[in-house]
Amino acid sequence: MTGTTTAADYAWLQERYPHLTEAYCVTLVRAIAPEALLTELKAEPQSGLTGVDALVGPCYDAWEDHGGDRQFVGVTAVGDWSLMVEFNGYLGVTEEAMLPVSRGRRVVSHFRNVNAVDHFYWFEDGDTRLHFEPLFACTRDGSHPDELLTQMRESGFDLRDTDDRDYGDHTEAAFALAHRLTGIRLTPELLDKAEFVCGLAPLPRA
Repeated sequence: MTGTTTAADYAWLQERYPHLTEAYCVTLVRAIAPEALLTELKAEPQSGLTGVDALVGPCYDAWEDHGGDRQFVGVTAVGDWSLMVEFNGYLGVTEEAMLPVSRGRRVVSHFRNVNAVDHFYWFEDGDTRLHFEPLFACTRDGSHPDELLTQMRESGFDLRDTDDRDYGDHTEAAFALAHRLTGIRLTPELLDKAEFVCGLAPLPRA
């Protein structure tokens, strides 16, 4: 675990990337190159794109064209990690897809849709170590559901199971917790300049 990042460090997301915070899936995979990740996901190569905003149109087009059965993803290298971004997608939080990818690696992925349904996953070496809904972080599952309680609180999650718990900033807290688990801090500069290799990936079915 690394960093002292909190939800406040990602307060810029809503203003800079409203599409990203409305319906997204962001995944970080350690020790794999972007092209190799696309191969593992059985993705059909697509034209590369620059900047995260360039992914919006192709992602929504793929949803319309394939009814959600195939998802457009963009992947870029960030140090020893691959960063995969989907708009209106959820491949990164699909266990059937990501558990095989996580063998011998760490995978951290979080998702939110337009209805505020959200998920956070920590996969490690073929195991789901932690899964929870950021909006309801008091309920967790996985093989190590309580291992990150301190990091979760410090990131900005309210873990109380009470009616008056704080529901604010749970999306920003998910970005902060992902940073703590990976050491990769997302910034506007990184997202604006990232060179994405892209693919159209099939969505595995349980």
